Amino acid sequence: MSNSAYDQGLARNAANYVPLSPLSFIERSAYVYPNRTSVIHGTRRFTWAQSYERCRRLASALVQRGIGRGDTVAVMLPNVPAMMEVHFGVPMTGAVLNTLNTRLDAEAIAFMLTHGEAKVLITDPEFAPTVRAALALLDGPRPLVIDALDPEYPGTECLGEIEYEDFLAAGDPAYAWKLPADEWDAIALNYTSGTTGNPKGVVYHHRGAYLNATSNIVSWGMPQHAVYLWTLPMFHCNGWCFPWTMAANAGVNVCLRKVDPALIFELIRTHKVSHMCGAPIVYGMLINAPDGLRAGIGHSVAGLIAGAAPPAAIIEGAEKIGFDITHVYGLTETYGPASVCAKHPEWDELPIDRRAERNGRQGVRYHMQEAITVMDPQTMQPVPADGETMGELMFRGNLVMKGYLKNEKASAEAFAGGWFHTGDLGVMQPDGYVKIKDRSKDIIISGGENISSLEVEEVLYRHPAVMTAAVVAKPDEKWGEVPAAYIEVKDGAKVTADDIVEHCRAHLARYKVPKHIEFCVLPKTSTGKIQKFVLRQQAQSASAIG
Repeated sequence: MSNSAYDQGLARNAANYVPLSPLSFIERSAYVYPNRTSVIHGTRRFTWAQSYERCRRLASALVQRGIGRGDTVAVMLPNVPAMMEVHFGVPMTGAVLNTLNTRLDAEAIAFMLTHGEAKVLITDPEFAPTVRAALALLDGPRPLVIDALDPEYPGTECLGEIEYEDFLAAGDPAYAWKLPADEWDAIALNYTSGTTGNPKGVVYHHRGAYLNATSNIVSWGMPQHAVYLWTLPMFHCNGWCFPWTMAANAGVNVCLRKVDPALIFELIRTHKVSHMCGAPIVYGMLINAPDGLRAGIGHSVAGLIAGAAPPAAIIEGAEKIGFDITHVYGLTETYGPASVCAKHPEWDELPIDRRAERNGRQGVRYHMQEAITVMDPQTMQPVPADGETMGELMFRGNLVMKGYLKNEKASAEAFAGGWFHTGDLGVMQPDGYVKIKDRSKDIIISGGENISSLEVEEVLYRHPAVMTAAVVAKPDEKWGEVPAAYIEVKDGAKVTADDIVEHCRAHLARYKVPKHIEFCVLPKTSTGKIQKFVLRQQAQSASAIG
């Protein structure tokens, strides 16, 4: 016990301490701004008072079914109003929300439902074939299945015992939910992509969700009542915590079931969308869309970009069509974005290509994160801030997961040395900004020289015919490994492998120029990340070109 006067008789009590939880955000917005629009989905509109009531109904109905603290409620939903509501209604019961990746196959979904011990599954009819197959594969009890029919979607195939709106109707609109007794309580479960072996279950706590939802506003400089377009899947890191962010912001959630450039521009024009988030591929689609789709849009849209490290060409191209891009970086294990490339006014004076290069870095810690650094993972010592010495990017702070569900060994490895190990390799630049060079598994070692696949991709993206590109290592008898480039070409563009080689030779050292080039449609995840593990498998059997 401390003898300090500041610790004597100054105890934590109900008057001076409340556990942090993003659930408080929706209660406040419903109280202060009850009649402001909260959600737009096609012809449907809700106010913050109505959304809060629906969330309380959901919580009440779940409690009536025996759902409580520590139970898991899984959802297989696109970006629809119900998906926003479960981010509040489920944790209001003390339960944990598990948002499932809607692009996964039945086997993966079955694993997640079993591993997470889901007691309830709320699903959209679009995913009925996958969900039906997953339920048949379950190794354990079948959860209560609730079908969330969407008036904006023609499918009506039901798999469950009750429909979502009927389920809500049985709930109490004035349900007296409580904040968690401990802000360390789990609020969400998110599974990693699982490209090798079974995915790991990442556990978030109320404190981290509260802080990252707030940090999204502060670190991005969001004005109050932003109009946010849901291009980013809400299942991905809980939509980077933006369902909670928008409640804190008392803004407007504009729902979007599927990424489609024509519809995105239509919604931006109609609803005066001010903010959106997305992977580089989403912005690439918008950049390469017909100019006519942007007609009538006279305002700039603030956009966060993350996922794979974005090529400067994407940031530059987005700026040219009216998007003010800010680059953020993070992982599922860090609640989505936990660092930001904080901009400086003097960058505005730079030519657009140099400005895009500055804005494409992974940057500095989010306001509510404690630290991001680059260290030698063996010695756990920071690398010099010289922009050259490679190390592993690491995070520390409140925006780091509790750990992996039922996997103490993986949790201990991830937190070795008191830092979260991202597996991303990068450098610390002289101004203190972090820059990713590659995933540790994506570095190409050719003749003893390290080649950054991201560096080669940056060059490829600057070819006018290239829409999307990925570079992986291809085994080579002489050099050990050589770069192999897989390229998705813009509609109507004509380009040959020789054209690509010539372009790369003009901008890269010769040993970095791809020795194998293939034009194809790149395999991607539901969040727009290119599946390099698929390309690496293809490269094993590919033949090199001169």
